[in-house]
Amino acid sequence: MPLVPRTDLTVSELCLGGNVFGWTADEPTSFAILDRYLDATPSTGAPFVDTAEMYGDGRSEQILGAWMAERGVRDRFVVATKASPGEKEHPLSAAEIRTAAERSLRNLRTDVIDLYYAHYDDDSTPLEETLTAFDELVQAGKVRHVAASNYSAARLTEALGTAERAGVTGYVALQTHYNLVERPAFEAELRDVVTTAGMGVLPYFALAKGFLTGKYRRGERIDSPRAQGAAAYVGERGDRVLAALGEVAADLGVPMAAVALRWLADQPAVVAPIASGRSVEQLADLLPMQDLVLTDEQRRRLDGASDS
Repeated sequence: MPLVPRTDLTVSELCLGGNVFGWTADEPTSFAILDRYLDATPSTGAPFVDTAEMYGDGRSEQILGAWMAERGVRDRFVVATKASPGEKEHPLSAAEIRTAAERSLRNLRTDVIDLYYAHYDDDSTPLEETLTAFDELVQAGKVRHVAASNYSAARLTEALGTAERAGVTGYVALQTHYNLVERPAFEAELRDVVTTAGMGVLPYFALAKGFLTGKYRRGERIDSPRAQGAAAYVGERGDRVLAALGEVAADLGVPMAAVALRWLADQPAVVAPIASGRSVEQLADLLPMQDLVLTDEQRRRLDGASDS
């Protein structure tokens, strides 16, 4: 099972995205999704759920918190959430971070956040102020580890250096946009930064807004809030990637989504891809990735199809 580097967090190979809770999945459906995910997660790694302060203006956190409390499973889970910008003028100022953390702790009905992200960079606040505020939360026992989301290679490098010079807790992981059809932005620069720093990577949009499930193809209309985003990948290259995914999935007898997630999980520095389902049926297509093994030839086939 994967370990978030520089932490004691051993997690499942699939990180469940909580962005759908209270959005495209109502509370009963969210509870059913979480029940199924918990049942399907191997005992060797903790079930791992990712949410954020801004998802549904806190509703996602509230649903996750209510479910964990009702099931009595908080101590079995690794919970990640984020200090989000919202309408804040200086979202990563010390005061805003403290307020955001307290709100998330209340929403999640917990006394500690396992992995706490800066959701987006905030160049209006000095990095040392941000990192010191995060460090204070760690020292107070309210946060176990801190991480960055949506940082550029240059700013992530600067943040890591700032934490070292200031003698405060540094980022242990990066959440970034990365998948089989979105490779250059991460692989060109960010991968070298995180690898050199010994950080872990938690990719979001791991299924390219649903495109890599195979249901978005030329000429087909899909009723989904993500259809427009997925449609951006439709075209010659997208067709090539879906064809390769389909071949590998057929060879293995699993859904295409599971193959796309397994490819991503196998990439250097990746701890676990983040993916969500708005129903138990959608989640079922993701779960086989946890037991999947791709051959070198299958990985080469996928690499070749997705090369820019």
